[in-house]
Amino acid sequence: MSELSRLAERVGIEPYYHDIWGNRRETSPETMAALISAMGLATGTDAEVAESLRAVEERAWRRLLPPVQVQDEGAFPSVAVAAPAGLDDATLVWTLHEEGGAERRGETPLGALPLDGTTTLDGAAFERRTLALPDRLPMGYHTLSVEVRPVGIGGGLRGSTTLIVAPQRGVLPQDVTDGHKLWGIGLQLYALKSNDDWGMGDFDDLARFAETAAGLKADLVGLNPLHALFPADPNHFSPYSPSDRQFLNVFYIDPEAVPEFGRCEAAQAIVASDAFRRDLASARAAELVDYPAVARLKTPVLEALYPAFRAANLTEGDVSPRGLAFRAFQREMGADLRRHAIFNALHERFYGEDPNRWMWQTWPEEFRRPDSAAVEAFARDQLERVEFFEFLQFEADRQLGEAAARGRRAGLSVGFYRDLAVAVHPGGATAWADPGCLVQGANVGAPPDQFNMKGQNWGLAPLSPVGLREAAYAPFIAAVRANMRHAGALRIDHVMALKHLFWIPANGGDGAYVEYPFEDLLRIVALESRRQRCVVIGEDLGTVPDGFRPAMQKAGVLSYRVLYFERDGEGGFLAPSAYPEAAMVTLTTHDLPTFRGFWTAHDLEWRQRLDLYPNDAARDKDAWDRGVDRWRLLQALGREGLKPASYPTDDGAQPWSRELAEAAHRYLAKTPGGIAMVQIEDALGETEQPNLPGTVDQHPNWRRRLSKDLEAIAGDADVRSLAAAVTAAREGR
Repeated sequence: MSELSRLAERVGIEPYYHDIWGNRRETSPETMAALISAMGLATGTDAEVAESLRAVEERAWRRLLPPVQVQDEGAFPSVAVAAPAGLDDATLVWTLHEEGGAERRGETPLGALPLDGTTTLDGAAFERRTLALPDRLPMGYHTLSVEVRPVGIGGGLRGSTTLIVAPQRGVLPQDVTDGHKLWGIGLQLYALKSNDDWGMGDFDDLARFAETAAGLKADLVGLNPLHALFPADPNHFSPYSPSDRQFLNVFYIDPEAVPEFGRCEAAQAIVASDAFRRDLASARAAELVDYPAVARLKTPVLEALYPAFRAANLTEGDVSPRGLAFRAFQREMGADLRRHAIFNALHERFYGEDPNRWMWQTWPEEFRRPDSAAVEAFARDQLERVEFFEFLQFEADRQLGEAAARGRRAGLSVGFYRDLAVAVHPGGATAWADPGCLVQGANVGAPPDQFNMKGQNWGLAPLSPVGLREAAYAPFIAAVRANMRHAGALRIDHVMALKHLFWIPANGGDGAYVEYPFEDLLRIVALESRRQRCVVIGEDLGTVPDGFRPAMQKAGVLSYRVLYFERDGEGGFLAPSAYPEAAMVTLTTHDLPTFRGFWTAHDLEWRQRLDLYPNDAARDKDAWDRGVDRWRLLQALGREGLKPASYPTDDGAQPWSRELAEAAHRYLAKTPGGIAMVQIEDALGETEQPNLPGTVDQHPNWRRRLSKDLEAIAGDADVRSLAAAVTAAREGR
């Protein structure tokens, strides 16, 4: 094995993968070198490769403690201690700071610890020993500090590590409800219309939709990612390409629901103006969400509301309960919130001055690091603007929390089902605030498959497995925890990223899979699930590694099963009884065709229009296969006694109908799956899907609005009929 291959192996780059057709794809030396360089290790010459390999292999020996250790709940914790040989008489003093505030101490001769390994570095011998702590620890995040004090020598060796004590599994649906079989309605929030929206769905609309869903006997409402985007540039609106996964998209705020709106003359004057009313009517009437128009409506009103908020709640010496809640929110979110707000203020400044400075990598050098003197001076000088962006997060969080509470009060037994995107945009707040944990020289994507035969480059920045471990997994923990907030369930998009993720060099070329510390990340998910009482669903579609699903099931993470993909060995649709219990089941997803679109092959028309086929043969095969699939589905419905009487044969050329859609949903609702989801587009009989993978500008991704508004949905007879059918099937009727 070459030194380059050894280095690639050490940093987790897989030497090959098998594509969805079973072909073995080797990782080329060029791809290895490019991805290793993206992790910050030099590979330009053989000497640089050798030096990088040496640094990686020696890293664990040249530090006293590893940066993080994930331990089993109920076990006696232990940690590896690495030190120069010859210190057997030295005293090892340890101090354990528990997350809850308790502190424990102890000491032992270093030589009394069991020897676990030895090595020689630059002629010096090193040893690794195991320090076992005497007591079990509670679940949570603890800090262990160690000092090795040699006899008769001043000073010593010091180190610290984060001990994460995690359970074997997180909560399951039966842990958070009375054990009945759950179902919910999936919604793209931006698509929701109402008689008082400002051009896109908002958190007040969501509250009313949650109440409607509860009235239909649903248990949860599924949502697209609500992550923070780029307030200064509303043209960047994909929820799966966020600036920051810890915070919220502030354009989901309903300005009229901000408590200060009713007594803010400046905000009311804006809203009452003829120009505003004209622009508002235009935004409401648009078939597609016009995000820049929404931003032009909301931003000046929110800017007027902020000083009103300060005047009413943050007067010196007379801080109101709402003002105290804001300050508490700032403290709770800490430095991450402040850096997010500073980024937004800087992005607004530099992008506003020059559209070519959209990416923070193009800003003046002194503003490219959050800890620079220039950034600190900017934050001081622009404190009110920085706090304005913090206020927007505070209000967005308050409104989302109120929407969740209203849904639970109305009867949603689980509440909101949020979505965690797989990664962030390389030009966003997270990448700027923590460049050590995010890779800049590679993009996240996917290899070719039957839906995207040219492969996909999502243009997202992957987390560095090396940087993630060095940070004791803090960025991952923060993202998971933030998206469990105000939620009873969380979907982890492309959950295979916990084990490996497909990286593509930023300068082009083939991609490769990069490994992540799967067991550690999965246990952290279980810990946060248990703490937040939040059910976790892993989107495990596509090529799933061997052993992955059993590991997920052991950790209590539900699988994500889509009707279109669940087939037997001959290509037929699986019977409902063949679905696993530890799963969420659904007909479709946001980036697959609606059921009506599937039946009418509308998605295949889009693929041809967008030139997503490598050749005519692939296009023709898809069309043929779709006809066969319609025939197979009618057969499956017939075997379960669900085929509508209006479909006398299994001929796949028969048209789509409401009865057929209801039968397909009954089919899925009969499965043992712990949660069954109905997409609102399917309930309304929509043809267009929210997103078509592999496209950027040609298809109106993330802009489609529903055909009916919230008020009409609440009274829609077809929606009610479908909900009643799914409820009955879930109850075994």
